[in-house]
Amino acid sequence: MNAVDKALAPKSAARLLSGNHACALAAVAAGCRFFAGYPITPSSEVAERLSRLLPEVDGVFVQMEDEIASIAAVIGASMGGVKALTATSGPGFSLKQENIGYAAGAEIPCVIVNVMRGGPSTGMPTRPAQGDIMQSRWGSHGDYPMIVLAPASVREIYDETIRAFGLAETLRTPVIVLYDQVIAQLTETVNLGDAEGRARSGKAALGERKWASGPREAYQPYAAGEDGVPVMSRPGAGYRVHTTGLNHAENGFPTQNPEAVTRNLGRLLGKFERHRERIDSWQKLACDDAEVLIVAIGISARAATRAIEICRARGVRAGLFRPITLWPFPEQALREAATNAHTVLVPEMNAGQLNLEVGRILGGKRMDSIHRFNGEPITPVEIAERAEALAKEAK
Repeated sequence: MNAVDKALAPKSAARLLSGNHACALAAVAAGCRFFAGYPITPSSEVAERLSRLLPEVDGVFVQMEDEIASIAAVIGASMGGVKALTATSGPGFSLKQENIGYAAGAEIPCVIVNVMRGGPSTGMPTRPAQGDIMQSRWGSHGDYPMIVLAPASVREIYDETIRAFGLAETLRTPVIVLYDQVIAQLTETVNLGDAEGRARSGKAALGERKWASGPREAYQPYAAGEDGVPVMSRPGAGYRVHTTGLNHAENGFPTQNPEAVTRNLGRLLGKFERHRERIDSWQKLACDDAEVLIVAIGISARAATRAIEICRARGVRAGLFRPITLWPFPEQALREAATNAHTVLVPEMNAGQLNLEVGRILGGKRMDSIHRFNGEPITPVEIAERAEALAKEAK
């Protein structure tokens, strides 16, 4: 049984998996055949698993000399027509940012896993945090779009990693899979099943990149149709390609012509809006009558789920909105979830990053937050007690 079979085999039998192990299995199932990375706690298990899985499917695993080289190798592999992945944690993610911006600007599909840990700098490598929320969207320089997926369970890491490859390939973009140390190293009983009808060949049913066809002399690497996504040239197919990080025209060559820059960068910045229906994903729990709406991701959202049970038992109507697609943020869904709430509570393991975005979207709503950055998760009781106090203050 090869690695693809192992990744897809459990149809009914449950198995114990960590989040990082599930990520590696999902990458292989999605058709990933190249990984370049550098060990860093607490993401190293992704690389360790893929070092064994990829050779079984004629894939390539390379431990690079550092994080900058890792993302550069992944970009090169993708330009060569291969689905590619790298995995890292906070400090390594920071080092990758310039090349992530390059991949976004040059529209090169790839997947970057970031397992968040305590910071800043070296911080607390073995403790959880959620301090890369803003960096995941705004980490590189200039204006560019970004897709960031934030799973909150082992099974969801598996599903969202596969979805990341589908979005990266069909929309020609880097996609970040962002989760915290607790979710990464948590072991849960999961049944991977055959989600989305994935074939045993290891190809994701969610889509493949579009390859160029037709007259070679007419090909322009950044000319896009109504979907806003240019077709790529398959290596060796004879289509001339020029790829650069400079602002470029449809032919791929650098330009400073204001009209061409506005046209092409405008298309890039607006590309995801045409595809929000398939990008946006979220979970709502008990939101219809919620007087206190809790907005959270990762381990904080799992604590909030239990907190809602505690609140409801005490007569406090609390609900949860959990963005699975963190960027672009599912704004309309959040507004609808907050319709009946007098207060919005954001528990997060940082100094207030998610709270900034939620406050921007909800405007005049009363906002409150729980910030924790000492390496200890926020507990369900803490969230429940704050929600109960907010409900009493509003009466």
